[in-house]
Amino acid sequence: LHLAELTASQFLDIWRHFDADGNGYIEGKELENFFQELESARKGAGVDSKKDNLGDKMKEFMHKYDKNADGKIEMAELAQILPTEENFLLCFRQHVGSSSEFMEAWRRYDTDRSGYIEANELKGFLSDLLKKANRPYDEPKLQEYTQTILRMFDMNGDGKLGLSEMSR
Repeated sequence: LHLAELTASQFLDIWRHFDADGNGYIEGKELENFFQELESARKGAGVDSKKDNLGDKMKEFMHKYDKNADGKIEMAELAQILPTEENFLLCFRQHVGSSSEFMEAWRRYDTDRSGYIEANELKGFLSDLLKKANRPYDEPKLQEYTQTILRMFDMNGDGKLGLSEMSR
């Protein structure tokens, strides 16, 4: 795939387009739609497509990108397929590998002990994460990333992340 880098916001729009039921996976009919649109885009871009049938191509694709072999594409797996300018999800997964590390990070960034990660606390978390990953950023980018993460995971729209939302 030769794609231009996407912004985090564009990535989220693509994710929401294909994860039609919002369950956090592209699976079943959603996966078929994703694959058909991908093939159509490749043909439109003049990428020569072998005459294999769609099922064989889909199996080959899933073998390559479905890292945990569960038959579904997760957000982190899609992030490997569609390059984003700043891949938070993979940074976060590298930074927080276990549930105990997750809870430690939660306690560190929930500075007011409210039980929620508010936008300012999330911004601090992302800033530290980007520094740890040696990724340059400026204040507008940090603000964009913060808002994108809230759009991705703030399921009830209250402008903050509860523990269950953040654990997604």
